[in-house]
Amino acid sequence: MLSPLMPLDIQSLIQTRLGENYDLHDRHVNRTLVKVLRTIGFDKVYARAQGAYLYDRDGKDYLDGLGGYGAVNIGRNHPAIKKTLSDLMAMDMPNMVQMDCSLLSGLLAEALIKRSPPHLNAAFLCNSGTEAVEAAIKFARCATGREKMLFCSRAFHGLTTGALALNGSPMFRESFGSLLPGNDITLDDFEALERELATGEYAAFFIECVQGKGVHYPKSDMFWPKAQELCRKYGTLLVADEVQTGLGRTGRFYAFEHWALEPDIVTLAKSLSGGLIPCGAMLTRREIYDKTFSRLDRCVVHSTTFGRNNMAMAAGLATLQVMDEERVVENADRMGKALLEGLRGLSSRHEFIKEVRGKGLMIAIEFAEPRSLRLRAAWKIIQAADKGLFAQMVVIPMLKNHRILTQVAGHHMDVIKMTPPLIIGQTEVDRIVRAFDETLADCYKFPGAMWDMGTNLVRASLSSKRAA
Repeated sequence: MLSPLMPLDIQSLIQTRLGENYDLHDRHVNRTLVKVLRTIGFDKVYARAQGAYLYDRDGKDYLDGLGGYGAVNIGRNHPAIKKTLSDLMAMDMPNMVQMDCSLLSGLLAEALIKRSPPHLNAAFLCNSGTEAVEAAIKFARCATGREKMLFCSRAFHGLTTGALALNGSPMFRESFGSLLPGNDITLDDFEALERELATGEYAAFFIECVQGKGVHYPKSDMFWPKAQELCRKYGTLLVADEVQTGLGRTGRFYAFEHWALEPDIVTLAKSLSGGLIPCGAMLTRREIYDKTFSRLDRCVVHSTTFGRNNMAMAAGLATLQVMDEERVVENADRMGKALLEGLRGLSSRHEFIKEVRGKGLMIAIEFAEPRSLRLRAAWKIIQAADKGLFAQMVVIPMLKNHRILTQVAGHHMDVIKMTPPLIIGQTEVDRIVRAFDETLADCYKFPGAMWDMGTNLVRASLSSKRAA
């Protein structure tokens, strides 16, 4: 018999090597990302996380305004999720047997379906948002016999090649060759939408009711309902991507509830497991589901090895229970309204602010050219180098001076996006509003530290372009 091996001392390993993070990634992972993080001062070393906060090695708190891009809706390292996972590990249950039907995956499917409209009565469980979107693409093609996909300008549905074909940003698609056939339409363009759907070529119309890139949604409240009506008319399935907007992010369990939609397919992921284990899901009508698994020899025609693993399923069940017990969705609605009100109140004092928009705790601040002649000249210099650098100028001191983590909402956008954990309270709302107020006030000092930083960003941007 082999002698027992000493288990990895993970605590000691982390304690002794914490701080090497960026050097390790520079040598072995994505050195371009490391360069960007160092350039904008985001090369922080976080040692601990709890709730809505990150903590560095000195114990300083950083308010997490990004929430893992919506992956930690119930806060980081929630004790209920940790306890559930610990209890499960102690049971030594069989996991990923593959040729069986595991209990926990059935229970999570049941729990999701109970929280969804009655027509969404079948679930496919997977690992991530992009996997959920890939499943939706395949199921829609199989159910309709059509190949093409319709999506929206500025859309983001994932970065695997199928999901990438639905990406509204040319930057993400650049250099990756031919993708699935499809087209995009602009929000609120009713004529273009009907013109495309009337061709009868589209298997599905993929929508984000509130777009992740820029936090955009239709100006007309009738656009999404009309889109659903046209999809029904022309035999195209309506797919609601709720990977980021679902599970309470917009102040409703699903964002599509704001428009009373009944999508044929819904995709979920990110915060489904409390941010601790990769977990995703696709929900659809039973008749659509069964067209994919249409014969006995097709019972595993679409599957994923880790998609129904016990850890993810248990974390998902625990997350849904936490959301119910702590009334997370209601808090997101209440605190979202408070944050929107506070940020919109800054518009009268800061001419840089063009618009504050959002639903729930998915909020964007968009900037525009100021009226003042001297500030306008400085703005144009920044914009000439790279559209979106002004927003980055604001993001940097938000972290450095106020210890609030935010980020630009997308490439070449003068938009800052906020997706904090849905558990924040008035204290966090006041801290965010105060930090934006003070940071923008510094922009009126020209020349000054903010514009000097902007100049440095311009130089870095130009240097990167020359190198490319």
